[in-house]
Amino acid sequence: MAPAPGSSGTPAQPGAATPPGAPGLPGAPGAPGGAEVLRRRNTALVLQALRSGGPASRAELAGRTGLAKATVGVIAADLTAAGALRELSEPARPGERGRPGLRLTLEGGRPVGVGFEVNVEYVAAAVVDLAGVTRHAVTRAIASSDGGGALDTLEALRAVAAETAAWLRAADLALAGTTVALPGLVGDDDRSVRWTPNLRLGAPQAVAELVDAAFATPGRTRVSNDADCAAVAELRHGSGRGVVHLLYLTGTVGIGAGVIDDGRLVRGGRGFAGEVGHLPIGAPDAVCGCGRTGCWEASVGLHALLAATGLPERGTPVETAASVVAAAADSAPVRAAVTELGRRLGRGLAVVSGVLDPRAIVLGGYFVPLGGLVLQPAAAELTAALATSHLAVPELRLGRLGTEAAATGAAERSLEALLAGAADLP
Repeated sequence: MAPAPGSSGTPAQPGAATPPGAPGLPGAPGAPGGAEVLRRRNTALVLQALRSGGPASRAELAGRTGLAKATVGVIAADLTAAGALRELSEPARPGERGRPGLRLTLEGGRPVGVGFEVNVEYVAAAVVDLAGVTRHAVTRAIASSDGGGALDTLEALRAVAAETAAWLRAADLALAGTTVALPGLVGDDDRSVRWTPNLRLGAPQAVAELVDAAFATPGRTRVSNDADCAAVAELRHGSGRGVVHLLYLTGTVGIGAGVIDDGRLVRGGRGFAGEVGHLPIGAPDAVCGCGRTGCWEASVGLHALLAATGLPERGTPVETAASVVAAAADSAPVRAAVTELGRRLGRGLAVVSGVLDPRAIVLGGYFVPLGGLVLQPAAAELTAALATSHLAVPELRLGRLGTEAAATGAAERSLEALLAGAADLP
C-alpha cells in the first residue's frame, strides 16, 4: 500500500530529515540500481519539502531535507529543466547580510495527476498538479433509468475521460498517472473491481481499461475506493487539514468511510478497511442494495432519505439534498425525517468512533447541503451514545470539496509514486 499524503517516511540518507507529509521512500543506496533509487528518493524529498513547506532557497531546502546543498542544487537544476520547478524573482531573505539565494517553487501544472469518481448518479473528474492545485474539475450526472446500469455508467465515464484527456492535451500538461475512485472493493492489483453493491460495471478491469484507452496509457490506471480517496482529499485540501486522526464518511447512495490514522490512510489487510455502510447497525427491517437488511447505509444513505421524505431524486446527491433542504423549509414532516436520519447517523458514528477513536469526523457528499439539519441531531446522538463521558467526542465537520472530493483524492493518489520516489517525472 502506498501511504497517503500526510504520512512520514524513511530519510534519504543517515541524518536526513523527512519533510512533514512525505510518503515512505523505500530502497537502499547499496542495492542493485541503488544510485537510481537514491536519485529518485532525494528528488522526492525536495518535491515534498516544497509541497508541504512552500517556496525555499537551496540552503533552506538542504535544511528541510537533510541533503547537502550541492545535492539540492543538482536536483533543482534537473527539476527546472523538466519544467517542474522555477525560481522566484524575490530573494529568500531580503535585507540579510551577504548575497541571498533565490527561492524555488513548484511550477504549477507539470506534471499532473488525474482522478475520476464513478458513482451511482454521477461521474466526476479532477486534475491536480504537483503543487497541489486543482487545475480542472467537472461533474456529470448519469441519466440512468435503473439506478446505475453498466452501460450508462461506463459510457458516462468514457465521455468524461475523453473530455479530460482532450483538456490535458490542449493545456500541454504532462501526465503522472490516472486513478478511478468508486464505491466498492478493489483487488490487490489496484485495477480489478471486486464488489460494488450499488453499481454494475461489467468485467473486473473494465473501468481501468476504459481510462487507459482514453489516455493511451495501457495498464497504468489504478482503481481505488471512493471513501479512501475522499479522505485523502479532505486531509490535504479540505476540512481535514491539521487533523492526523480523521474519519471521512461518504454521503451518496452508499455509505463508506476513509480512515486516516496518524496522517496515514488505513486500508487494512486486504484494502477493505472502512466498509462501514454494511455494518448491521441500521434499522433491522431496512433493505439494503446489497440484498441484506439492517445495513447502516439502508438507514442513512441517500435512498433512505428520499424514502423517508417522499421526495424524488434530482441530479447528483448534492443537488438532491439541496432540494430536500428547500422542502424542509416549508414542511415539518420533511424536517422530522431529516432529523431522524441525523439521529441514526449519530448512533452509527458512535459505534465506529468507539473502534477507531478519530479526532474529527468529516461528513461528505449529500450530508453537506443538509448542514445543521443533520449535523446537530447527529452530534447530539453521538455524544449521548458514546460509552463513557470521559471519552473525548470527535468533532463533526462538513466536507468542503463537494462531489469532486473522491476525484480530487484519486488525482492525489495518481501523484503518489512520484512523491514517494518510486517514479521519474514524466
